Amino acid sequence: MAGGWARDGAVNEQIEASINDELARLKAQKTPVGESLTHCAECDEEIPEARRQAVPGVKLCIDCMQDRDGAFKARGGINRRGSKDSQLK
Repeated sequence: MAGGWARDGAVNEQIEASINDELARLKAQKTPVGESLTHCAECDEEIPEARRQAVPGVKLCIDCMQDRDGAFKARGGINRRGSKDSQLK
């Protein structure tokens, strides 16, 4: 059921389009660009040939990549304007 003059399913189509756009942006961000390095950019260890062929444009060895992925901590998205605490102050 759509609201106003929109046809049925229009809201869901907009949501799906937004999700697909964001997924495409994230995929483009994670795709390495350029030629693979033979040695890790951080620790200078040799990157195995199998990894260089599997991940074109790879710059880090597996250990450094795991350390970098593990170091990222997503923070919670808190909307301070919409929270009850901010309205009480």
